[in-house]
Amino acid sequence: MRHFAFKTLEQVRRVVMIVAGFTILVAGIAMVVLPGPAVVVIPIGLAILAIEFIWARKLLGMLKERIKRMKGKN
Repeated sequence: MRHFAFKTLEQVRRVVMIVAGFTILVAGIAMVVLPGPAVVVIPIGLAILAIEFIWARKLLGMLKERIKRMKGKN
């Protein structure tokens, strides 16, 4: 029974992280056309999703590389 409780808590944690990550990511994408700090919010959403998804981890890595290249051009 104890194993079941830990497994259930882990599933709840996962669902909460996924929902929070997608909510923040969608809010950041909306901020591209609406007023708001989209450049800050989108990476935060991707970082939360990167905990659970490999595609988000790769996308976040590409975003970091692009930011490094942009800083190097100055």
